[in-house]
Amino acid sequence: MSRISYSPAFLVSLTVVTATFGPAQSQFVIESTASLQSCRSAPVVYSCEATEAIANTCCITTPGGLILQTQFWSTWTGLEKKGQKLPKDSWTIHGLWPDNCNGSFEQYCDASRQFDPHPSPAKLPNGTVITPYKGPSVDTLIKAFGRNDLLHFMDNYWINQGGPNSDLWAHEFSKHGTCMSTFDLACFGSPYRKHEEIMNYYDSVIRAFHQYPTFDMLAAFGIVPSNKTAYNLADIQSALKTQTGATPYLGCSNNGTALSEVWYFNHVLGTPQYGHFKPVESTSASSCSTTSPIWYYERTATSEREVRGVFGNWPL
Repeated sequence: MSRISYSPAFLVSLTVVTATFGPAQSQFVIESTASLQSCRSAPVVYSCEATEAIANTCCITTPGGLILQTQFWSTWTGLEKKGQKLPKDSWTIHGLWPDNCNGSFEQYCDASRQFDPHPSPAKLPNGTVITPYKGPSVDTLIKAFGRNDLLHFMDNYWINQGGPNSDLWAHEFSKHGTCMSTFDLACFGSPYRKHEEIMNYYDSVIRAFHQYPTFDMLAAFGIVPSNKTAYNLADIQSALKTQTGATPYLGCSNNGTALSEVWYFNHVLGTPQYGHFKPVESTSASSCSTTSPIWYYERTATSEREVRGVFGNWPL
């Protein structure tokens, strides 16, 4: 299952935010130039909870107001020999998705901002064919913005399986980011720098990821990767709900017995870039077995590496 008026120039600089991820605590700054001046007069309401039509879609994402922060638990990448490894003691980023409030979703909403070299699906339900992107990979766009801090973090926590990390990043923005109204070009001030909204999306994905330290939340309840001890679905769900206030979607492979994915559902006050995430119950039933043991498998030492504490001001 996958998802999916110009305002005056006003540069928004997010203040330093403190976040905890793993045992270390540090500070980071999200750089953004999304223009929010016109939002001063907009109603203050959570997405999916508005009682009137949203007039300014740069202030509240619509129609995809159910925002999912999604993560993977993978045990290998397939590119270990090229240095593409998983971060020790951490789940990895999948993406940030906008589901519609009724549980449906859009995907690949802007063909002019299609950077996915391997579109999935290749054809939308309405018959629209998604043309594979053939240009430079999105990591070159990040470098062009001088965002080596962002690139280093993504290379260590936003990990693809069986392909370059940049392919996954391109897929997530193209399929999901283009369907979030607050990342529309009209929501950015002047002067606008080409691809600025893509940097803003990636910063926002990372910000959301830090709100849900899945590895630590599970470990606090004694649920840790093991090839000898299995767990039951109810205990895993309870551990996460106790810390977030809502039950996320849990995905399992191997006929529902190997934990592999989590989706945290949220309503957002303000924009996904800067607003407050309020956890809500998953609208999707877990694919994990309710009767068989759930395995949260260990990674081999050759598939992961220690990355905490090596990125200066980034939260690790």
